[in-house]
Amino acid sequence: MRTLEELKKIRDKAKIAMNLRNMDIRYKIIVGMGESGLAKGAKDILKSLIKEVEERQIQDVIVSQCGEGEASDLEPVVWVIEKDKEHITYVNMDIEKAKRIVVEHLINGNPVKEYMESANVKNNDIAISDGISKIKQKYIDLLICYGSGCTSAGAGKVKEKFIEVFKAKNMTDDVQIIEAGCMGPCSFAPVIMVYPDGIFYEKLTDDDVEELVEEHFIKGRVVKRLMQKLDGEVIRNANEIPFYKKQVKVALKFCGFLNPENIEEYIALGGYEALFDILHNKKPEDVIELINKSNLRGRGGAGFPTGMKWNFVNKATGSPKYVVCNADEGDPGAYMDRSILEGDPHGVIEGMMIAAYATGASKGFFYIRAEYPLAIKRINLAIRVLREKGLLGNNIIGTNFSFDIEVRSGAGAFVCGEETALIASIEGKRGTPTNKPPFPAQSGLWGKPTLVNNVETLANVAPIFRLGPEWFSSMGSEKSKGTKVFALTGDVENTGLVEIPMGITVKELIEDVGGGIVGDHEFKAVQLGGPSGGCLTKEHEDVIIDYENLTARGAMMGSGGVIVMNDTNCMVNVAKYFLDFSLDESCGKCAPCRIGLKQMFNILDKITKGHGKMEHLDELQTLGATIKQISLCGLGQTAPNPVLTTIRYFKDEYVAHIIDKKCPTGECAYLRKYLIDQDKCVGCTKCARVCPNKAILGSVKKKHEIEQDKCIKCGACLPSCAFQAIFVE
Repeated sequence: MRTLEELKKIRDKAKIAMNLRNMDIRYKIIVGMGESGLAKGAKDILKSLIKEVEERQIQDVIVSQCGEGEASDLEPVVWVIEKDKEHITYVNMDIEKAKRIVVEHLINGNPVKEYMESANVKNNDIAISDGISKIKQKYIDLLICYGSGCTSAGAGKVKEKFIEVFKAKNMTDDVQIIEAGCMGPCSFAPVIMVYPDGIFYEKLTDDDVEELVEEHFIKGRVVKRLMQKLDGEVIRNANEIPFYKKQVKVALKFCGFLNPENIEEYIALGGYEALFDILHNKKPEDVIELINKSNLRGRGGAGFPTGMKWNFVNKATGSPKYVVCNADEGDPGAYMDRSILEGDPHGVIEGMMIAAYATGASKGFFYIRAEYPLAIKRINLAIRVLREKGLLGNNIIGTNFSFDIEVRSGAGAFVCGEETALIASIEGKRGTPTNKPPFPAQSGLWGKPTLVNNVETLANVAPIFRLGPEWFSSMGSEKSKGTKVFALTGDVENTGLVEIPMGITVKELIEDVGGGIVGDHEFKAVQLGGPSGGCLTKEHEDVIIDYENLTARGAMMGSGGVIVMNDTNCMVNVAKYFLDFSLDESCGKCAPCRIGLKQMFNILDKITKGHGKMEHLDELQTLGATIKQISLCGLGQTAPNPVLTTIRYFKDEYVAHIIDKKCPTGECAYLRKYLIDQDKCVGCTKCARVCPNKAILGSVKKKHEIEQDKCIKCGACLPSCAFQAIFVE
């Protein structure tokens, strides 16, 4: 593949192959699949129509099926629906009539009047709302979400059941099953999308498959009980689902929509056209200027301007130069980069290649943690296919640009997300950070100029060149443009992978996208930016989400982890949990992080066990500020954030732990007080028998008491009491 014309030929052919998922159509042909119609050959008519449309390469037509009609004596029935016009109903159809409709109606624009029914022949609850014709004997695309949430919820079993049922019903030539990337809504997992109808089904089990195949795939009728509902009404179009309404997909645009293991599908959607245009028509400096105009900032943490970073590497002396994609995503609950690599590997690779051309790099590395085997598999597959097609290697597409890519897997050290530690790991050294300067742009891999961007940053590059920097910069806030991908987790109704425009408020993210707090509880706090981020409160609901606003309040954008907490969470314990993670992941190279975080953790441990003092709060704040200032890398510089923000916004909880020796939420086990209601106790001795520390005193048929000094707060006594006499204060 050397010319843009060759790429466009592949694109045009692939578009036909993706017709089932192409919604930009002129005509929609629907074949009724009622019992009478099926008996008279409706399925053969459907296949004949599909064949005619494909062989004549009509790209703006869909051919699909629907539920049975209401006039069996007129079946088989075919509806032709033209965009912005009334539909036309053809009755008593056969294969020859169907062929004539394609030629005269679809191609020449002249409806065949002698086949038309003047009365309005209706259909029962047509499932097909949007779509396009078939590919390779397939006239239905079934996309199963294979994101981490859906696979853990049983997507694999659902897929195998579909294969089994389609085989039993002799439908394997009718349906194309695709393991798609993450579709986002983990709360509804496993989920599928069925095209050309565009119907979204949720919370599937393998027990639902038989019914789905019979009703939707054979009869063309939606299965309402498996669809999401709003105010009691079924939501037919996935775009109308509240979870998606305020989202704007850029980095995630193709995730869950294309087959990530098929390069033709990526090309059909405009893939690699930006790269072709750049290599033939733009200088590296032109590319950097356009990235500067877009105001794209790094999505890996601090939000450093991407164009400025590229320019540093471009101007740096020394060769060879390298580009590294940082996919070492280690935040608890974060899976943004993983999902993009799994769902749209070519989108990230095209971004990397554009970055390489702009900076003068000749070699690229993907650094992906080993816990992401599917991401590694799909990136390696994409690299192999690109080499076969001449899009990687020497003199790419007939230009002087030569570039190749390798994949290196990381062992899972959180600190290797820091760029200098990552570089050391690629070089085969222990993954520890180094002092800066020099920065990687001047001296990175093997001492050569190196550009390090994370997955989401690179995933934004190709769309910017396809749609223009002005388009990208039109989204977002004043200083933070574009969108941001978040892993939304915690106590919200709709957890999952989301992409929102910068400038949306914390409240909109939690309530409109997240669906609000689960159950009858109230929103208490949100942790933004992963384990190194800060906790914001209900008072910050109207804060705009962008780099500057979050930093000003002690939080951070980070890589995009968002954990929402309700009123049952103890904020002292939350700070202790995140600090424990950072302490465990510290490489230990610098004393402020190695020693300082340990001291902070020890103080928090004392407070949660009832041994805290008020002066401990001053010590935590002093230690935190010092560690932030003098730690070697970003881990130590941000690790105190959860502690500092919880003291800032939830000081009353710290005071309660220290002065009252109580945890307001009861979450801190050491501060719980187990008591026995003397009016309910019957002296059965069951609680005393299960107490591991013999802290319960009392004999048979006598009232029992718990000796508080001996009680280890294990809670074993609670379920043992059949009279609910034991309670926690």
